[in-house]
Amino acid sequence: MEEKVQKELEELKGMVLAWKKSYLQAAREGGGGDFLALELLEEIEQQVYPYARRLLECDYINRAEIDQFLDFCYSQVEDLRGSLRGNRAEGQ
Repeated sequence: MEEKVQKELEELKGMVLAWKKSYLQAAREGGGGDFLALELLEEIEQQVYPYARRLLECDYINRAEIDQFLDFCYSQVEDLRGSLRGNRAEGQ
């Protein structure tokens, strides 16, 4: 993978992490539930996935690289979901 493409993927990862942090902050301030994790998933599927798919289609990345990248993205959704459940348990 070219260095430029690697940098773009790292920037996308940073964007996903920023979204996750924002949703976690919203949950701490106003409560929330699993819907916030679904919102993060929706953002990934609408904003990040099409871009990553296009990188694959244009042969800038290979199947293993896109799988690794998407695994990272979807693991952030699961991490957020786990954190939200932890917040709910703390509030009980």
